[in-house]
Amino acid sequence: MSVLQQIRTFGPLRGEFRATLRLALPLVIAEVGWMSMGIVDTIMVGRLPNSAIAIGATGLGQSLYHSVAIFGGGLLLGLDTFVSQAYGREDLPDARHWLVNGIAMALMFTPLLMLAVSFWPELMQRFGVSPELVEPMRPFLSALNWGTLPLLSYFALRRYLQAVYVVHPVMFALISANVVNAVGNWILIYGHLGFRALGITGSGWSTCVARIYMALVLLITVLYVESRRALPAWKDTMHVDLRRMWALLKLGMPAAAQILLEIGAFSGATALCAKLGPVPLSGHEIALNCAAFTFMVPLGISSAAAVRVGQNLGRKDFAGARRAGWSALLLGVGFMTCSGLVFVSAPKFIARLFSPDPRVIQVGATLLLVAAAFQLFDGLQTVATGALRGTGETRTPMLANLVAYWFIGLPVGYVLCFRLGWGALGIWIGLCVGLMIIGSGLLIAWHRRFTTGLAAFFGPPLAGDAD
Repeated sequence: MSVLQQIRTFGPLRGEFRATLRLALPLVIAEVGWMSMGIVDTIMVGRLPNSAIAIGATGLGQSLYHSVAIFGGGLLLGLDTFVSQAYGREDLPDARHWLVNGIAMALMFTPLLMLAVSFWPELMQRFGVSPELVEPMRPFLSALNWGTLPLLSYFALRRYLQAVYVVHPVMFALISANVVNAVGNWILIYGHLGFRALGITGSGWSTCVARIYMALVLLITVLYVESRRALPAWKDTMHVDLRRMWALLKLGMPAAAQILLEIGAFSGATALCAKLGPVPLSGHEIALNCAAFTFMVPLGISSAAAVRVGQNLGRKDFAGARRAGWSALLLGVGFMTCSGLVFVSAPKFIARLFSPDPRVIQVGATLLLVAAAFQLFDGLQTVATGALRGTGETRTPMLANLVAYWFIGLPVGYVLCFRLGWGALGIWIGLCVGLMIIGSGLLIAWHRRFTTGLAAFFGPPLAGDAD
C-alpha cells in the first residue's frame, strides 16, 4: 500500500487535525518563544558599534552552547514516550515516577555538560577561528553556561507537563521569559538603570536569568497541578530507580545523538562560515536564525505527535496512533511550504531587520533562498522524528542524521565552499542536500512502521515494562 493510499484509508482527518492542533498550538507558541529569545539577542547585539563581529560572536557562542546543552535535553526525550504512555493507561503515579527520575538525570549530567562547554573557546582557536570572534565569545559563553541546570530542569518539567496535557503554562513560561530576556538585554548590553554596559556578555547573563525564570514557572505549575489530583503523596515516587534511568537512557541516548548530529551539523557549518570572516558569518547567522524560527512550528507539532502517538499506544489504539502521526505530518508540511514562500518573496527585507550593513544583507538574503528550498523537508523530518519517538523508535532518526549530514551534506558543503569557491552558499547547499535526504528517509520509516506487523511496530517496551 502506497503512502497516499494509506492516507486515503484513514477517512476524514478533520477530528485528528483538531486534536493535534489543540495540543500543538501552545507548544508551537512555546517553541517560537524559545527561538525568539535568540533572535532578539541577535538583533540587540547587532546594534552595537561593530555589528558584524557582535552578531558573529553571539551566534557562534549560541550554536556551540546549544550543541552541548540541547544534547543534554535530548537525553530526557524518553519522557515523551514513557509519560505519555503511562497517561494513556491512566497510571499517573507511574508518570510522576518518570518525572522524578528525569530530574535526577538532569542533576547528574549538568556538571559534565558545563565542563564540555568550557572547552569550546580553546577548540575554536585551534580550529582557526579569528580571535576577534573568539575573545568576545568567551565571556558570553561562560554566562550562558551558568544557566545549564535550570535549562535541563525546564526540559524535564516541560516533557512531563505536555505528556499529561498541561501545555498552556509551558506557553506562558516561554512568552513571559522573552520579556525577562528583552528587558535584561536592554539593561545589561547597553548599560541602563545603573548597570554598566557589558556588550554581548550582558546578553548571555540575561538569557541565563530568563532560563532560571522558566524553570521556576514550570516547577510551580507541576506542584500546583499535582496538588489538585486525587493521588497518593509524592513521597511514594520520590526515589531514584536505576532501571527507569537506564530505560530513559536507552531511549534518550539515540534521540540525544540525533539532536547532537543535527545541531552539530549546523554548528559545524557555523564554524566553517567563521573561517570565511565576520561578514559571511553574520549573513549565515541571519539565515540560520530565520530557518530556526520557522523550524519551531514543526518542532511544536513534533512534540504533539510524540504525545498523541504515545497516548494512543498506551490505550492500545494502533489505528489512532497512525492517524495522529499522519495528521501531524500534514500540518507540519503545510506550514513549512508557506514559510518557504515567504523566504523567497522577501529575502532582503528579512535580512535588513538584522543588520544595516549592505554586505551582510546580501549574504543573508542569498542564503535565505537556500533555506526556502529545504523548508518542506525540514518539516517532514522534524514531525516524523516526533511521531516515531511516540512509538519508542529513536534509532532511525539518529542514523538518518548521521549519514545525511555528516557523510553527505557537510562534505558536499565543504567542497563547494573551499574547493570551488562558492563560500557560505556552498555550505548551505550541502545542508539542503542533507535535509532532503533525511526528510524523505524518515517519511518512509514512518510509513513502514505500520506495515511490518503490530508486533514489530510495538517492539519497544511500554513505560510500565521498566518495573
